[in-house]
Amino acid sequence: MSDPVTLEKSSTTAIIRMDDGKANALGPDVIAAIDAAINEAEKDRLAIVLAGREGKFSGGFDLNIMGAGGAAASAMVRAGGRLSLRLGRHPGPVVVACTGHAMAMGALLLLSADLRIGSSGPAKIAFNEVAIGTATPLFLLEQARERLSKRHFQRATVQSHVYDSASAIDAGFLDRLVEPDQVIAVATAEADRLATLPRGPFVETRARARRAILDDIEKAIDQDVNDLFGVSA
Repeated sequence: MSDPVTLEKSSTTAIIRMDDGKANALGPDVIAAIDAAINEAEKDRLAIVLAGREGKFSGGFDLNIMGAGGAAASAMVRAGGRLSLRLGRHPGPVVVACTGHAMAMGALLLLSADLRIGSSGPAKIAFNEVAIGTATPLFLLEQARERLSKRHFQRATVQSHVYDSASAIDAGFLDRLVEPDQVIAVATAEADRLATLPRGPFVETRARARRAILDDIEKAIDQDVNDLFGVSA
């Protein structure tokens, strides 16, 4: 089986692709592999494109681990929250190529990016935690409160509404739709474009816009996960 996370670098951009041949679940190994790829991007001062494969971006956390609960589930959710924060603080542009379905933690990754390019093909985008009987982490709710339309916040989080590609733009999950076979190419072109902006002012302006909410989430994440799973950090 090929690696579920691969990295391709150009002079300006690191393309991080998720493809496990299934749901692109964000288990501990996948999160660690994305973290390692981000390390490479930071080292080379590259913009990031985070992509799935056509028809699937990510189904969210590994449900087998979530179902077992305990320390393993707690650690996975904590790592996912920190991955979201890391993308939000990356010292360069971050673009998501939402190649298809994005559920739960997969949908949160959309909110962590500067720009989100989606597929015009069939896709389900949702925070489905409540629908599957799971309390929603505070770090997800706070990012959703900041990035989603106020008209959609309650519907998206408390009611677990499932959006299609077009309605996901109105809700605030996505910025633009393109043909399914063009998602990664367009996302890469947008990352290259953003990479031409003066890096210092870009990063500092984004930090000023988002620092307070990301700092609050970081301070609360361990307690948040402890409250959900009853497992201390």
